[in-house]
Amino acid sequence: MQNLRDLYQDLIVDHNRHPRNFHDMTDANCFAEGVNPLCGDQLSLYLKVENNVIVAASFLGKGCAISVSSASLMTEWLRGKSCEEAETMFTLFHDLLTDEKADVDPTSLGKLAVFSGVREYPTRVKCATLAWHAMHAALHDESQIVSTENE
Repeated sequence: MQNLRDLYQDLIVDHNRHPRNFHDMTDANCFAEGVNPLCGDQLSLYLKVENNVIVAASFLGKGCAISVSSASLMTEWLRGKSCEEAETMFTLFHDLLTDEKADVDPTSLGKLAVFSGVREYPTRVKCATLAWHAMHAALHDESQIVSTENE
Protein backbone atom coordinates (compact mmCIF):
# COMPACT_ATOMS: atom_id res chain seq x y z
CA MET A 1 0.00 0.00 0.00
CA GLN A 2 2.85 2.40 0.77
CA ASN A 3 4.31 1.79 -2.72
CA LEU A 4 0.97 2.80 -4.24
CA ARG A 5 0.88 5.98 -2.14
CA ASP A 6 4.42 6.81 -3.22
CA LEU A 7 3.48 6.26 -6.87
CA TYR A 8 0.46 8.55 -6.48
CA GLN A 9 2.56 11.18 -4.74
CA ASP A 10 5.13 11.02 -7.55
CA LEU A 11 2.41 11.48 -10.17
CA ILE A 12 1.02 14.57 -8.43
CA VAL A 13 4.50 16.07 -8.01
CA ASP A 14 5.37 15.39 -11.65
CA HIS A 15 2.19 17.01 -12.99
CA ASN A 16 2.69 19.98 -10.69
CA ARG A 17 6.30 20.54 -11.73
CA HIS A 18 5.68 19.79 -15.41
CA PRO A 19 1.99 20.47 -16.08
CA ARG A 20 0.72 19.09 -19.36
CA ASN A 21 -1.32 21.29 -21.70
CA PHE A 22 -0.22 24.42 -19.81
CA HIS A 23 -0.84 27.10 -22.45
CA ASP A 24 -3.58 29.29 -23.81
CA MET A 25 -5.54 28.23 -26.86
CA THR A 26 -6.43 30.89 -29.41
CA ASP A 27 -8.90 28.66 -31.25
CA ALA A 28 -10.77 27.46 -28.16
CA ASN A 29 -14.55 27.63 -28.47
CA CYS A 30 -15.26 26.93 -24.78
CA PHE A 31 -13.66 28.85 -21.93
CA ALA A 32 -14.05 29.28 -18.18
CA GLU A 33 -12.17 30.85 -15.33
CA GLY A 34 -12.01 29.41 -11.85
CA VAL A 35 -10.78 30.54 -8.44
CA ASN A 36 -10.33 28.93 -5.07
CA PRO A 37 -10.00 31.94 -2.73
CA LEU A 38 -9.03 29.88 0.33
CA CYS A 39 -5.95 28.38 -1.33
CA GLY A 40 -5.24 31.07 -3.92
CA ASP A 41 -5.73 28.77 -6.91
CA GLN A 42 -6.63 30.52 -10.17
CA LEU A 43 -7.04 29.02 -13.61
CA SER A 44 -8.28 29.69 -17.09
CA LEU A 45 -9.50 26.60 -18.94
CA TYR A 46 -9.65 26.36 -22.72
CA LEU A 47 -11.51 23.67 -24.66
CA LYS A 48 -11.90 23.08 -28.35
CA VAL A 49 -15.05 21.07 -29.04
CA GLU A 50 -15.95 19.72 -32.46
CA ASN A 51 -19.02 17.58 -33.13
CA ASN A 52 -19.56 17.11 -29.38
CA VAL A 53 -15.99 15.80 -28.90
CA ILE A 54 -13.29 17.61 -26.93
CA VAL A 55 -10.41 17.66 -29.39
CA ALA A 56 -8.12 19.86 -27.29
CA ALA A 57 -7.90 21.09 -23.71
CA SER A 58 -5.43 23.38 -22.00
CA PHE A 59 -5.14 25.68 -19.00
CA LEU A 60 -3.16 28.55 -17.55
CA GLY A 61 -2.98 29.69 -13.98
CA LYS A 62 -1.35 29.24 -10.65
CA GLY A 63 -2.12 27.21 -7.62
CA CYS A 64 -1.10 24.55 -5.19
CA ALA A 65 0.25 21.16 -6.29
CA ILE A 66 -3.16 19.48 -6.02
CA SER A 67 -4.88 22.14 -8.14
CA VAL A 68 -2.24 22.26 -10.88
CA SER A 69 -1.83 18.50 -11.10
CA SER A 70 -5.59 17.99 -11.20
CA ALA A 71 -5.93 20.44 -14.10
CA SER A 72 -3.00 18.81 -15.88
CA LEU A 73 -4.34 15.28 -15.53
CA MET A 74 -7.85 16.41 -16.42
CA THR A 75 -6.75 18.09 -19.66
CA GLU A 76 -4.90 14.93 -20.65
CA TRP A 77 -7.95 12.79 -19.92
CA LEU A 78 -10.41 15.07 -21.74
CA ARG A 79 -8.79 14.87 -25.15
CA GLY A 80 -10.92 12.72 -27.45
CA LYS A 81 -13.81 12.37 -24.99
CA SER A 82 -17.37 13.35 -25.77
CA CYS A 83 -18.99 16.14 -23.79
CA GLU A 84 -21.22 13.52 -22.16
CA GLU A 85 -18.21 11.42 -21.11
CA ALA A 86 -16.63 14.55 -19.63
CA GLU A 87 -19.78 15.33 -17.63
CA THR A 88 -20.00 11.73 -16.42
CA MET A 89 -16.37 11.82 -15.27
CA PHE A 90 -16.99 15.17 -13.58
CA THR A 91 -19.75 13.55 -11.52
CA LEU A 92 -17.68 10.44 -10.71
CA PHE A 93 -14.62 12.49 -9.75
CA HIS A 94 -16.66 14.88 -7.62
CA ASP A 95 -18.53 12.03 -5.90
CA LEU A 96 -15.28 10.19 -5.19
CA LEU A 97 -13.89 13.23 -3.40
CA THR A 98 -17.01 14.50 -1.64
CA ASP A 99 -19.40 11.62 -0.95
CA GLU A 100 -18.22 8.96 1.49
CA LYS A 101 -21.15 6.76 0.49
CA ALA A 102 -20.57 7.12 -3.25
CA ASP A 103 -20.16 3.83 -5.02
CA VAL A 104 -17.25 4.92 -7.22
CA ASP A 105 -14.59 2.38 -8.14
CA PRO A 106 -11.34 4.39 -8.15
CA THR A 107 -9.88 2.08 -10.79
CA SER A 108 -12.54 3.31 -13.21
CA LEU A 109 -10.87 6.72 -13.07
CA GLY A 110 -7.48 5.63 -14.41
CA LYS A 111 -4.73 8.07 -13.41
CA LEU A 112 -7.34 10.36 -11.89
CA ALA A 113 -7.67 7.87 -9.03
CA VAL A 114 -4.52 9.48 -7.65
CA PHE A 115 -6.82 12.04 -6.01
CA SER A 116 -8.93 9.51 -4.10
CA GLY A 117 -7.00 10.20 -0.89
CA VAL A 118 -7.82 13.91 -1.07
CA ARG A 119 -11.23 13.20 0.51
CA GLU A 120 -9.41 12.85 3.83
CA TYR A 121 -8.39 16.53 3.58
CA PRO A 122 -11.59 18.56 3.07
CA THR A 123 -9.79 21.84 2.35
CA ARG A 124 -7.91 20.13 -0.51
CA VAL A 125 -11.08 18.80 -2.15
CA LYS A 126 -11.75 22.29 -3.54
CA CYS A 127 -8.21 22.39 -4.95
CA ALA A 128 -8.69 19.07 -6.75
CA THR A 129 -12.15 19.88 -8.11
CA LEU A 130 -11.58 23.47 -9.27
CA ALA A 131 -10.51 22.55 -12.82
CA TRP A 132 -13.43 20.13 -13.09
CA HIS A 133 -15.94 22.81 -12.10
CA ALA A 134 -14.35 25.10 -14.68
CA MET A 135 -14.68 22.36 -17.31
CA HIS A 136 -18.36 21.93 -16.44
CA ALA A 137 -18.91 25.70 -16.72
CA ALA A 138 -17.04 25.89 -20.04
CA LEU A 139 -19.13 23.12 -21.56
CA HIS A 140 -22.31 24.92 -20.45
CA ASP A 141 -21.11 28.32 -21.67
CA GLU A 142 -21.41 29.85 -18.21
CA SER A 143 -19.84 33.29 -18.26
CA GLN A 144 -19.36 33.87 -14.53
CA ILE A 145 -16.11 32.97 -12.82
CA VAL A 146 -16.33 29.61 -11.09
CA SER A 147 -15.55 29.83 -7.39
CA THR A 148 -15.09 26.94 -5.02
CA GLU A 149 -16.87 29.03 -2.42
CA ASN A 150 -20.12 28.59 -4.34
CA GLU A 151 -20.15 24.80 -3.91
